[in-house]
Amino acid sequence: MIAFEHTPRTRLVFGPGTIHQVGTLAAALGFRKTLIVADSGMDDAGHTKTVLFSLAGQGIASTPWSSFNSNPDSRMIEHGRAFAEQLDIDSVIGLGGGSSMDCAKAINILLTNGGRIQDYWGHNKVPKPLLPMIGIPATTGTGSEAQTYALISDAETHTKMAIGDDKAAFAIAVLDPDITRTQPFGVRAAAGYDAISHAVETLVTTKRNAISGCFSREAWRRMNPNFELILQEPGNTGALAEMQLGAWFAGCAIEASMLGATHACANPLTAIYGIPHGQAIAVMLPHVVRWNSQPEYKEFHPDLPGRLRELAGAARLKTSLSQLGVARERLDEMAALAAQQWTGRFNPRPFAADAALELYQCAY
Repeated sequence: MIAFEHTPRTRLVFGPGTIHQVGTLAAALGFRKTLIVADSGMDDAGHTKTVLFSLAGQGIASTPWSSFNSNPDSRMIEHGRAFAEQLDIDSVIGLGGGSSMDCAKAINILLTNGGRIQDYWGHNKVPKPLLPMIGIPATTGTGSEAQTYALISDAETHTKMAIGDDKAAFAIAVLDPDITRTQPFGVRAAAGYDAISHAVETLVTTKRNAISGCFSREAWRRMNPNFELILQEPGNTGALAEMQLGAWFAGCAIEASMLGATHACANPLTAIYGIPHGQAIAVMLPHVVRWNSQPEYKEFHPDLPGRLRELAGAARLKTSLSQLGVARERLDEMAALAAQQWTGRFNPRPFAADAALELYQCAY
């Protein structure tokens, strides 16, 4: 039996229409002047306006900021900090995909603690409390709203930095399946597959424990039958709700047990080739599962690698590195980078550069 600690830090508010409660929830936390970190798609879909209206109804002044992309880096975070600093805010809301959640956390860290975001790379390096935050995920994906970690790339080196601190938990996460209807197919596919990978990887990490296993299994139970449904029927609110909750449970599992070799191998693909994270995951996950060969995988599916390839096909995601234009001669370089990724140390099978190279070769 593995010893562990579990401290729930985030209140979950789930259900259709809950985005309209944001103003009331924020007022209860004492929000008076807030920064809304929302990706540009939230403006286009009208979700930013909905949040602004709900906050205004409670007398809360708010300002949106969206100068970041799906792979936020240190330069964007510094820009967000400078923007927020002029506003004299007392709170932060993250609205959108995982990049919105991660930017909200990272901007909050710099605003309250100073320095550069690189200073906080690692775990529990934030000395001062953060401003209270609310997370509102609009994708059925990353589960960042359930975690105390933010993934931010170094703008100079392109290294993905995992910045985690107990103080970076959202006070409240608002899960409204209605707002996930507006996800474009590509976002829905990549984010959903990423969430599924979280359930799969957390099930077998060296840090897995009794509570993380509950989260991993519940995440898979909800997402496995519903991922294809949300791709085929984008208006299926029931399936969207199951995927959104599944992504939340998978995020809780990450917080409890970390990830593994799939994410370690995926990060260099994004850093070197700019391959979207969910697409990189789709290429690597079936190979890592087969390579790890853990008995727990059978709980999810008798042939889990085959099922994962099937789900990637339904999502129209490419399934080999050659299809993505990765040069074979750069596999050694990527393997060296993969071996340096923090998630690799939690993989159930020992993971180093030679293992990463073997996995890349299998995925080629």
